[in-house]
Amino acid sequence: MSEGAPTEILSALEDALGRVLEPIAQACSIDGKIDSERTDNWQAALYDLAVTYAELRAARVLATKWAELSVTDRQLAQIFTREAAVAALDRLEGAHADTGLPFDPLFALRAFPAMTELRVNCRYDQVLGSLIAAGFDDYGQVALAEDTNLAAEAFRRLATEVVAPQAERIHRESLTVPESVLQPMRDMGVFGLTIPARYGGSAGETDDTPLMLAVTEALSEASLAAAGSLITRPEILTRALLAGGTEAQKTHWLPRIAAGDPLAAIAITEPDYGSDVASLMLRATRTQDGWLLDGAKTWCTFAGKAGLLMVVARTDLDRGKGHRGLSAMLVEKPSYEGHEFCFQQAGGGVLTGRAIPTPGYRGMHSFDLAFDRVFVPDANVIGEEAGLGRGFYLTMAGLTGGRIQTAGRALGVMRAAIDAAVAYVGNRRVFGAPLADYQLTRVKLARMAARYAACRRFAYAVARELDAESRGGGDSAGASLAKLIACRAAEWVTREAMQLHGGMGYAEESAVSRYWLDARVLSIFEGAEETLALKVIARRLLEDALQTGRPM
Repeated sequence: MSEGAPTEILSALEDALGRVLEPIAQACSIDGKIDSERTDNWQAALYDLAVTYAELRAARVLATKWAELSVTDRQLAQIFTREAAVAALDRLEGAHADTGLPFDPLFALRAFPAMTELRVNCRYDQVLGSLIAAGFDDYGQVALAEDTNLAAEAFRRLATEVVAPQAERIHRESLTVPESVLQPMRDMGVFGLTIPARYGGSAGETDDTPLMLAVTEALSEASLAAAGSLITRPEILTRALLAGGTEAQKTHWLPRIAAGDPLAAIAITEPDYGSDVASLMLRATRTQDGWLLDGAKTWCTFAGKAGLLMVVARTDLDRGKGHRGLSAMLVEKPSYEGHEFCFQQAGGGVLTGRAIPTPGYRGMHSFDLAFDRVFVPDANVIGEEAGLGRGFYLTMAGLTGGRIQTAGRALGVMRAAIDAAVAYVGNRRVFGAPLADYQLTRVKLARMAARYAACRRFAYAVARELDAESRGGGDSAGASLAKLIACRAAEWVTREAMQLHGGMGYAEESAVSRYWLDARVLSIFEGAEETLALKVIARRLLEDALQTGRPM
């Protein structure tokens, strides 16, 4: 296949996306600005266009780096680009129907020479699948710095030797991540990877997002719930403290977070407000030398085991203030092993928690929390007096890192699922032949590997962009794009891996059933995919279309 074919078809599809966004942007704007209520009338189309844009961005990264790709990765890139292009045309036709634009340009694109070439030359899916089924695993490779590779390998060994042997028991018995996992993690410095060395961590003065991504990916390969997600909560809290904490707060808390003592949890979501952070209503009432918290939080992961909670609360009870009335606070509590706890403060405040039963992602456990006059001293408001009203911004600073990290978690789960599928189809015989010998098996493996390889290269490209662009905050849209497609891919890849196992895939004794259950949560936490698609990605697309007529 010619090197220019992917670039040619991607350029044509990007132009088509820009053309359909223009009338939608006009319909969603008032006085030259995008209006949220008007965009709600276009949610279905905007969701599809956001997903389309994310997939085209990933395919564009592959095309841009074409010369750097191995022969195998080029072939996998063609498979991904073909599938992304076909899906894009289908979604664009739906958007044309919604806007009344003519279909002829899209029909012409389906017969575009580059599109035809892409289709014809991607008939070798089963050849690639045969290679993968035979044990070839050198695909989806990304050039990383030597120290990043060394760190990833060290944590991969730790995951293989310490986490993997315990992962199934933690999942099946719904255990809390045990000290036999946590202490080796502390010893390896996993909780201080993003904390600058001057505050007790191992990071430099600038971000190294590819390193964090590589370590997360390696740990998630062994277990999402027992290892891969351990970094996320300290990552979010660290970024919030670095972005808005006082020097005294950084000096006091960051070395302790880096040491993993206390462990951290993040309490943002409320029963009536999920990804709608600006509407949170946990009340914080002024009292002598601090604040009293009253209300509820939910889906607070690791809240039982954690000794420190970052809680986003409403310090200005005027709901008209929206996100400007929120502040971020640090609540200290004892660490509890079980699925329920009740912490009574000396002054009478009570914090209770109950783990939410879930089909997967067991080990970390997400909790419902009830706050009854829980006291928080002024010194534990992030930024102290200057931090009041900044809770939303500090949370967003942390979630950017959390979202690209979630893409890394998805990569680890995908790789584990593909490897499990390869091992199974090589040993399983069906109708007198190894399952790996069948055409459909090989095609499935090739397409699974294609999505994994594309998402991996895209995630690392975004990680580098985050570091280069902001050295701290990053472009939340880029992190959202990587999370959106990697998490969707992980759900599909683990499903296919489970399907290749047949009945054994549905049995808990097969690790692949755990991968599938764990993957399902990825598109929900750290920002549900619908919220990311509509409120982050689509909004940016509309704003750019309104200003320039081109997507971002």
